[in-house]
Amino acid sequence: MHVKKLTPVLLVEEIEPCVKFWVDRLGFEKTVEVPEGDKLGFVTLQKGGVEVMYQSFASVEKDGAFAAQHYRKGPTFLYIEVASLDDVMAAMKGVAVAMPERTTFYGAWEIGYRDPGGHSFTFAQFGAQ
Repeated sequence: MHVKKLTPVLLVEEIEPCVKFWVDRLGFEKTVEVPEGDKLGFVTLQKGGVEVMYQSFASVEKDGAFAAQHYRKGPTFLYIEVASLDDVMAAMKGVAVAMPERTTFYGAWEIGYRDPGGHSFTFAQFGAQ
């Protein structure tokens, strides 16, 4: 088996604040947008070869392929390796830190944040300190 790509789909109550988080702070581009009434039901965000998708709970509930009640269990945790943690911290200025900056035994310099939808992100730079 050859895996070509892995893209997380994060479920949230409201997509719009998450789009601002990724576009305004992290420089991602919105490449797909699917309206759901007067809000977004689905969006794809991309930067280089990295992609993340968001879908609203309301959109999932309308999708007959899913049993939406099973998808409201809790946040997702993503680990994101970056070239410069300093750049991430500058971009995230003003956002509450969810996991304080630390250097790990496995050689990563890390810091954690949450998006407006409640999902957690650990950003890591290896060989930095």
